[in-house]
Amino acid sequence: MRIFQGTTEIAGQMGIISGELKKRGYYAVGYNTFHSYLGYKDHLINTTYHEIAKQVKHIINTFDCFHFHYASSLLLDFKDLPLIKSTGKKMIMHHWGNDVRFHEQAKVNNPYVYTGDSPSNEIIHERLTKISAHIDEAIVQDHEVLPYVEPYYKKVNVAPIAIDLDKFNPKYPDCKKNVPLILHAPTNPEFKGTKYIEAAIKELANTHTFEYKRLEKLSNAEIIKIYRDADIIADQILCGSYGLLSVESMALGKPVITFIRPDIANTFPSGLPIVNANPDTVYEKLKLLIEQPSLRKELGMLGRKYVENYHSKEIVTDKLIQIYTN
Repeated sequence: MRIFQGTTEIAGQMGIISGELKKRGYYAVGYNTFHSYLGYKDHLINTTYHEIAKQVKHIINTFDCFHFHYASSLLLDFKDLPLIKSTGKKMIMHHWGNDVRFHEQAKVNNPYVYTGDSPSNEIIHERLTKISAHIDEAIVQDHEVLPYVEPYYKKVNVAPIAIDLDKFNPKYPDCKKNVPLILHAPTNPEFKGTKYIEAAIKELANTHTFEYKRLEKLSNAEIIKIYRDADIIADQILCGSYGLLSVESMALGKPVITFIRPDIANTFPSGLPIVNANPDTVYEKLKLLIEQPSLRKELGMLGRKYVENYHSKEIVTDKLIQIYTN
């Protein structure tokens, strides 16, 4: 099977998946038109829609299975989808969150959610309608994203975020460390809830001793290197689910603070060791981790095990191959 991944690289997923598929003997490559300071390069052709348009017939002839990401395809306005469908080749769309997060719907079960990164409801509906007219199945990372797309597709599969554990040697928090380091790396401070995290940090600084660093505009590789020295990771406390940075932090053996919506908590595998905090509780959860070094290490070890069991690229790719085959 020759597998195309494209055309928007989100959280390094196209590259990670393509790399693992190649290891298994598949011809796989990601075509990426979204370029950012995060600097994803592995197993990708970083290109433009203009360049892809010039090769569209060749690409359609070359690949057997088209795994699209983030409500994007080969051509603008999804003009390639009927062409691919006419060949009888496989297509599936992978939605990641902000591409499909309907604004009012997101707030039904989450009073904290920020949807400013999402298009208008009308644009989301128009895109999903055009895509699902030609693509029968979708993939989402979890049950937070699932309800937004379920009405549009014949079938929606859930496949977790993938991570290459070979690149993450755990460094568990030192129980004897008296001044813990708290790190926060917001790609978008409004989405992550940075102002609430930093308000809690400022208040805690009056009564507790710790170090705090906010990391911005660094490549993914640079952030991961710095994260190795962290004792506590404060990730995102508005969305209601966890993303790649939480997974990477757990892979490094760090305790992670993230908001998990109560109504979807039981849809994740049991034993998720994330410290669940929203803007109303983040002060208390940070305080807990600052005051309990042994808990930091315990959660770090549990997090590493959780990622090994559910987010390794090998396990996720097994799931994807099953989806492609069926």
